[in-house]
Amino acid sequence: QVQLVESGGGLVQAGGSLRLSCAVSGGTFENLHMGWCRQAPGKEREFVAVISRNGLNIFYSDSAKGRFTISRDLAKNMASLEMDSLKPDDTAIYYCAADDGPLSSRLWRQPSTFAYWGQGTSVTVSS
Repeated sequence: QVQLVESGGGLVQAGGSLRLSCAVSGGTFENLHMGWCRQAPGKEREFVAVISRNGLNIFYSDSAKGRFTISRDLAKNMASLEMDSLKPDDTAIYYCAADDGPLSSRLWRQPSTFAYWGQGTSVTVSS
């Protein structure tokens, strides 16, 4: 069973940066598309970014484009999300997600369809 463990969340001032990491175990990392989603208080979980299993295809939400960078490290079995120019609206629980199916738009249109999920890490951006 694939297990995902996030780290790196915390409190940061607006305009600051954070780097989230996701450690992957229990599966074959190179077979997994890796993604990040977030859920703000009182809102539905939303897609943030996904990187394909070969690292060649990357998709971002409109809110993440230009500010967030998703990456993966095959040697460490880890995925990361570098977040810059953070805004108070970025405050949320951030979840690492993974999927071993075909890369398709369902992952960013219906993020709940990711097969595997971490428990989340909290990000708070103060104004």
